[in-house]
Amino acid sequence: MAVISMSNSRLGGSRTASENLSITIDNGIVTAIDNDFVGEARFENVSVLAGFIDVHCHGAVGVDVNSADVDGLLKVGEFLARHGVTAWMPTLVPDADDNYLRAVDVINEVMRMQVGKPVAQVLGVHYEGVFASEAMCGALRPEYFKKVASRASRVASLPKLDRGVHMTTLAPEINGGIGLIEELVADGWVVSIGHTRADAATLDKAFAVGARHLTHFFNAMTGVHHRELGVAGWGLANREVTFDIIADGIHVAPQMLELACRVKSPDKVSLISDSVAPTGLGDGEYELWSEKITVKNDRTQNERGSIAGSVITMHDAVKEMLSLGFSVAEVEKMASRNPARLLGLETRGSIEVGKRADLVVLNADGSIASTMIGGEVAEARA
Repeated sequence: MAVISMSNSRLGGSRTASENLSITIDNGIVTAIDNDFVGEARFENVSVLAGFIDVHCHGAVGVDVNSADVDGLLKVGEFLARHGVTAWMPTLVPDADDNYLRAVDVINEVMRMQVGKPVAQVLGVHYEGVFASEAMCGALRPEYFKKVASRASRVASLPKLDRGVHMTTLAPEINGGIGLIEELVADGWVVSIGHTRADAATLDKAFAVGARHLTHFFNAMTGVHHRELGVAGWGLANREVTFDIIADGIHVAPQMLELACRVKSPDKVSLISDSVAPTGLGDGEYELWSEKITVKNDRTQNERGSIAGSVITMHDAVKEMLSLGFSVAEVEKMASRNPARLLGLETRGSIEVGKRADLVVLNADGSIASTMIGGEVAEARA
């Protein structure tokens, strides 16, 4: 059993600080939260948030999810943990079928090995853009896009894990797209709309069969126009739709980032990194997805001139949102609670008795004092 003691601190979901605070952890689970403690405080003037959950991460520290081995994914998990991420979804870009099989085998092995280790825990797999609009491909490779089969078992070509969450981002307007969504949802997949230029009528049909979320809002989708709703406009207008967004100040201008998240409300927004392999390595030229990309001043660009993902962490996204005036409680929703809800994970995403002890301790200046994953402390260097 462990006890984290703090003074003049707050839980992320609370707007007020407590003079004293303690969280008791037993076997990786929060068993008590009290407003007093015995002994000296371990932390002072901090905010304790539920661990960040990144549902869209292509890699970091030189490791790309599409080509990673087990050691590579564990290396990414170590890096993410240092930046406050306690769980993540390795995200695959369109690729050859044999590489999907290889990647899923690797993810399966990591999920078997990671239990009890202080690394960001792999939750499942996210296939991004396998069924996408070529007109909105962004940095994805359209030569690997799939066509929807005309009969049942249309998702059989997407290898599944032995266990875990299965998520995919797709364009509902492709031929057979609505039927594909219906089949995926029936099979338990989390279906997100993205890389799309669907009209409102098609989006309504997608929503009706279970696609209720939008991937990297504003990016690789049609925008808002006063005479044409666009995908982004539809996402803002439909009160039941949620979205995730890249809060790096590059993919979306800070003013628009704040506006969209205020209009939708922090209750229905998830932060993502959309990070790629060069994350954590600095500016330079890199090989990624069979082409050269450059990173300059934290902006990625491929040879076609497109932004090719980000080089931020979830911690960077959290700091960006705090700088825009969102409260710690609001940011915790966007970085932790909402991603957990999107993935259907009831034991993660908030600090409550009975839930996993996945915690991030933020200093008053926003830096990370400590990350705890399942009750185990991961080294903090962020």
